[in-house]
Amino acid sequence: MNELLEILNGLHPEVDFETCESLIDDKILDSFDIIAIISEINEEFDVTISAEYIVPENFNSAKALYALIQKLEDED
Repeated sequence: MNELLEILNGLHPEVDFETCESLIDDKILDSFDIIAIISEINEEFDVTISAEYIVPENFNSAKALYALIQKLEDED
């Protein structure tokens, strides 16, 4: 989780990613952020986030995103 928080804080240091649960709903993250996050996650965690997983529920919070990463790691 710490690695993920570092990625997110690198994009938006002003956001408290540990408590925020409306990153998409509140338009904190935009499409460019999502692309950057996916790229960093692919590199850092050695997983591939396919198009089917690029939905608001998976990106609305760091917790949801981390759960997705763990799911993808388990599938490998």
